[in-house]
Amino acid sequence: MKGIILAGGQATRLFPVTYAISKQILPVYDKPMIYYPLSALMLAGIREVLIISTPRDLPMFRELFGSGEKLGMSFSYAIQEKPRGLADAFIVGETFIGKDNVALVLGDNLFYGAGFTGALENAGARSAGATIFGYWVKDPRSYGVVDFDSQGKALSIEEKPANPKSHYAVPGLYFYDNQVIDVAKNVKPSARGEIEITSVNNEYLNRGSLRVEILGRGMAWLDTGSYDGLLEASNFIETIQKRQGHYVACIEEIAFKRGWIDEKRLRETAASIKTDYGEYLKFIADEAAR
Repeated sequence: MKGIILAGGQATRLFPVTYAISKQILPVYDKPMIYYPLSALMLAGIREVLIISTPRDLPMFRELFGSGEKLGMSFSYAIQEKPRGLADAFIVGETFIGKDNVALVLGDNLFYGAGFTGALENAGARSAGATIFGYWVKDPRSYGVVDFDSQGKALSIEEKPANPKSHYAVPGLYFYDNQVIDVAKNVKPSARGEIEITSVNNEYLNRGSLRVEILGRGMAWLDTGSYDGLLEASNFIETIQKRQGHYVACIEEIAFKRGWIDEKRLRETAASIKTDYGEYLKFIADEAAR
């Protein structure tokens, strides 16, 4: 399975901050925002990642990640000239996807909590169909809402319904089989001219092959697309890290613990970062050496 991070858009809700920089480069406490969705793909065992962004912003991501070698991964990059909807990622990334299954994560979604890795692995293990996630929210009317049966089979998906059939919102993380490329190509653009991800999900729903993984009460899903959301997410990460002593979305730690990089590479990266983040990487290496 391969992964795509959609990191485009104008981020108008963060103007004037994002006049000259990508939203996904902004810090969420002590690391770039894009580290968080990337960590979700890594926890799902995905090592080949495509980052899709604008012509202006893509060079920043190339500078940040390069080829991916330092993480034992492979990174590719593609331009989305203008926003054409989330599902356009599968058309832009068709060559990258090839004959593999693919996961798509939005560049401003942050996930944290017990059981998350297991839910990701369950989704990634399915060879056919699509898997989306359900997250209980108090007021689901501002989200895409999914209703499902006791076996996790989706029954309906509604976009911002006035009378929701459930309290489960759909976060920006999706797993699909290879048929998603053809599905996206055949989606009729919406009234605003975009290839909507909801239309893709509804096609899988109509085929009877859309499943839902529930993110439980111990999970946090944060949208960092507004000033308040960005601040809340940063405060949340700070609290977790200072209380527990373990970092959230530390991509080098994930790569090391999955055996994608060795202790020597981890220590080299630690030595190059003269902050608490570098000290944490050294701590991880020291713990492994004991």
